[in-house]
Amino acid sequence: MDRTTAAGPAVPRSAAPDGTDGSDGLRGRTVVLIGGGSGIGLRVAHRVVAQGGRVVLGGRTAARLRTAAAGLGGAATWRTVDTGDSASLAAFFDGIERVDHLLTTAASYRVGPMRELSEEDAASPFASKFWGQYHAVRLAAPKLARDGSVVLMSGAASVRPVGPAPAYVACNAAIEGLGRGLAVELAPVRVNVVAPGTVDGHQWAGRPAADREAAFAQYRRDALLRRPATEEEIAQAVVFLFTNTFTTGSTLYTDGGYTLR
Repeated sequence: MDRTTAAGPAVPRSAAPDGTDGSDGLRGRTVVLIGGGSGIGLRVAHRVVAQGGRVVLGGRTAARLRTAAAGLGGAATWRTVDTGDSASLAAFFDGIERVDHLLTTAASYRVGPMRELSEEDAASPFASKFWGQYHAVRLAAPKLARDGSVVLMSGAASVRPVGPAPAYVACNAAIEGLGRGLAVELAPVRVNVVAPGTVDGHQWAGRPAADREAAFAQYRRDALLRRPATEEEIAQAVVFLFTNTFTTGSTLYTDGGYTLR
């Protein structure tokens, strides 16, 4: 993966191509959702379409994207993309004329103690979750509307580690720092971060039932609201960050009070 730290292309300072100023919410807007074929990304897609917007779904699995887009109707299109491959990301954005809002949830990584993980596994949260989002924003930047926004995805472990997983904790904290840095560089485009805790949804559904219930039980003990989040609750937070036109450089902890205990 290209890990250059050079600044991306300059963001256009002219008005959005159709003259909109964000006051109409998501109606007529184009929202790019990498990882939008399932989970939180798909829930965001449904909310965007319900509010009159258009979505471009990205991900690695064509069949999943095709099914998701069919369920969303004519306001949805899809393109395959691998966030771990800069050439794939470049080709993905080459086919998109304009980006009003961007969310990237796609990531694949290993989590565990420093003394147990291989060097490659320890680096995987950064390689996928951090650099995947970084490069997605870099390549979307020339297409971003002046009054558009980016929402990055971190996690509440940035503030309160759930267990011995220091590289994963550091990755989430780095994403939150990235959000602040990008908010400064890309202004007036807004950049914010959503930081969920444990979410009862697509990601956990594919894991062994015993592991899932143990994690949920622990979260019920640790969070002030005594339960994991739903994907709909996280999607609602993402759409808020898309549409609130005076919020930038912020991290929204949608964690049920987990980070306060």
